[in-house]
Amino acid sequence: MPTDSPAPMDPQTGLPTDWPAPDPDALTLSRTLAERLRARIRDSGPLPFDAWMESVLYEPGLGYYSAGQEKFGAAGDFITAPLVSPLFAWTLAGQCAEALAAVDGDTILELGPGEGSLAADLLAELDRQGRLPERYCLLERSASLRQRQQERIAEVVPHLLERVHWLDALPETPIDGVILGNEVLDALPVVRFQRHGDAIQELAVTTADGGFQWHAQPARTAVLEAVAAIESERGAPLPDGYCSELCLQLPAFMASLADTLGRGLLLLVDYGYPRNEYYRADRHQGTLVCYYRHRAHWDPLAVPGLQDVTAFVDFTAVAEGAHTAGLRILGYNTQAHFLMGAGVTELLEARRGDDPVEQARLAQQAKTLMLPGAMGERFRVLAAATSELSGISGFSLYNQLEQL
Repeated sequence: MPTDSPAPMDPQTGLPTDWPAPDPDALTLSRTLAERLRARIRDSGPLPFDAWMESVLYEPGLGYYSAGQEKFGAAGDFITAPLVSPLFAWTLAGQCAEALAAVDGDTILELGPGEGSLAADLLAELDRQGRLPERYCLLERSASLRQRQQERIAEVVPHLLERVHWLDALPETPIDGVILGNEVLDALPVVRFQRHGDAIQELAVTTADGGFQWHAQPARTAVLEAVAAIESERGAPLPDGYCSELCLQLPAFMASLADTLGRGLLLLVDYGYPRNEYYRADRHQGTLVCYYRHRAHWDPLAVPGLQDVTAFVDFTAVAEGAHTAGLRILGYNTQAHFLMGAGVTELLEARRGDDPVEQARLAQQAKTLMLPGAMGERFRVLAAATSELSGISGFSLYNQLEQL
């Protein structure tokens, strides 16, 4: 979790003064988006936080994932498992190959493909194994990210570009194969709620002194019903002052993925918890976190459009959504346990060769992917499938479904 931000704060950005300042072009985009948000608040009143998060992440041409700013890797704001090591993609390739063979599938669909490293390395490994699908589809709306994905794939597997297709939306015709999402669910807009005495309030966003601030208001019916279900499952109300998040979009999102999968596997990797961990009494400030230039902090109202705003995933809700939509839950694991079951150790031995420098490099990358203090415990893997698929090897050593 992030540490407290150092002081003093820059009044223009809301960020600490010793953090890297946004470049002038980026700051201009942020101010344009901020003025658009202020206009909405003037016209309609405080914005529920899920509407704010939708705008700061996806506003056309201005949102974090819609504008052309660098987001991934050393020059961006955060790093993902595919950027840590090709071992991640190589291991997932085996799981994809298993599923494709089991259902005679011909397509892999990747959601939110970032800058394209997962696609490039996964295709390279499937090619090496002689198990390529006919099509590899990337669901990506951002023109700038599409360009980076194409460049990355062309760099690693130029001879496979003809198999790669970019989509603006989920395909209307169901696919047979694999739907793959790495760090996608955490970017779905969430509601922020808090218990205030006997009432449940939503935390919305309003204007203040030229900037933005939180505004507590009565919760919408859907939020009241969702919190009531959480409290019923806990067997007790949440403590007074308790603040957390929930994703109203998740059931519809999971249903749309299930509708897209004719036969095959849905594989989702993200940071999160099962519900009994997510809403623990001591997690009373929720899970919302922001990333700016590899610095984590808790203020989602700063520099609109220039930072990633995200929340941990309630994997129980993910499983419920998949089950309700007609999919069977195959397994749930930490990333470390999943990768071990899927053969990452064997891949590491087979691919590191005789070069001691390469051996050390891959070994260090494997530690980042798998150690509890790095990505191994914080990231979780959930797999769901149609009836034709009975299982995949990632859950052969451990399966923690009972935790959901």
